[in-house]
Amino acid sequence: MDTAIVTGASRGLGLALTRALSDQGWSVVVDARDAQALGRATAGLDGVVAIAGDVADARHRAELVAAAGDAIDLLVNNASALGPSPLPALADLSLEELRRVLEVNVVAPLGLVQEALPRLRDGAAIIDLSSDAAVEPYEGWGGYGASKAALDHMTAILAAERPDLRVYAVDPGDMRTRMHQDAFPGEDISDRPPPEESVPGLLALLRGSLPSGRYRARELTRERA
Repeated sequence: MDTAIVTGASRGLGLALTRALSDQGWSVVVDARDAQALGRATAGLDGVVAIAGDVADARHRAELVAAAGDAIDLLVNNASALGPSPLPALADLSLEELRRVLEVNVVAPLGLVQEALPRLRDGAAIIDLSSDAAVEPYEGWGGYGASKAALDHMTAILAAERPDLRVYAVDPGDMRTRMHQDAFPGEDISDRPPPEESVPGLLALLRGSLPSGRYRARELTRERA
C-alpha cells in the first residue's frame, strides 16, 4: 500500500487531495491545528490517520513521520499561513506576523522533509504547494509571496541535491477556500473554482514521470487531455 503524509488536511486542497488518495487505496497521515475540524473532515475516510497539531512544532512533525511508518511514498507540504487579514502593505506588515508566515510556509516544510527523508522510498515524491504570489508582485501579498518564493527556491535546491526523489513545487491556482476568502475579506469569491479542480493535476503528477520542477496543477491535466 502506498503511504502519504498530507499537511493542512481539515479543509481546502489538503482535504480534497486526502479524499482522492483515500479513494485510490492510499494510507494517508494528515494533520491540522483544529482537532475537532480535522476529525469531522476525515471521519469515514479509509486508511486515513489524523493527528492534530501545528507543523511548526518539531515534535508534531516527528509524530506525523512516525505514524506513516518506514516506507513513505509521498509527502505533501500543503499547510500554509496567510498572515494578517486584510493583507497589509509591506510598510505595515508586523515582523512578528512575517516570522510566523515564514515559520509555517518555509521552515516547517523543510523540517518535515528532513524528518521524513530517511523513510522516503527511492523515487518518492515531495510536493510543496506554492502560489502565483511567489512570482507575481501583488500589492499586499509581500509576506505570503516572499514565503512561497523562498519555498519554491528551496524546493528547487532539494531537487538538485536529491535526484533519487521527485521534488515538485506546484501552483494549484486560485481556489474557493477559506484562506482565499481571508485574503479578500468581504468580497465574493464564488467565481473561483473549488479545490477539487486542482486535485487531478496533482494526481497526474504522481502517476506520471515528469522531472522535478515547478508546475501549475491545472496545466498538467490540460497537457494530458
